[in-house]
Amino acid sequence: QVQLVESGGGSVQAGGSLRLSCTASGYTAGMAWFRQAPGKEREGVAAIATDGSTGLVYADSAKGRFTISQDNAKNSATVYLQMNSLTPEDTGVYYCAAAMTNPLPGSDRYMQLIWLDRRRYSYWGQGTQVTVSS
Repeated sequence: QVQLVESGGGSVQAGGSLRLSCTASGYTAGMAWFRQAPGKEREGVAAIATDGSTGLVYADSAKGRFTISQDNAKNSATVYLQMNSLTPEDTGVYYCAAAMTNPLPGSDRYMQLIWLDRRRYSYWGQGTQVTVSS
């Protein structure tokens, strides 16, 4: 059982920045950030491989503004999401997620779809609120 502990949410004005952190209690192959706005489905934002393989994808809404990175300790990864140029549309609860396996490489579009599919993640954090005011 892997536990994910998130931190870093908060309130910021449009154009501002926030950095989210998520630390896993054990081995993970890949980790991702998802978000859920009120009344909307949970959507993938960014994902990264944490097993030493190559895997880095962003949702179209995150490209150019968000950066996902990792810091790998032995059998435990910390994943960060640096969010810049925030807009009110980025408001929501942000969840960290972890998967125990990674998909085989494919086209950029394929990788985006499968890495940001919430069904492939077995473990989830408790969520952290991000509020962006205009």
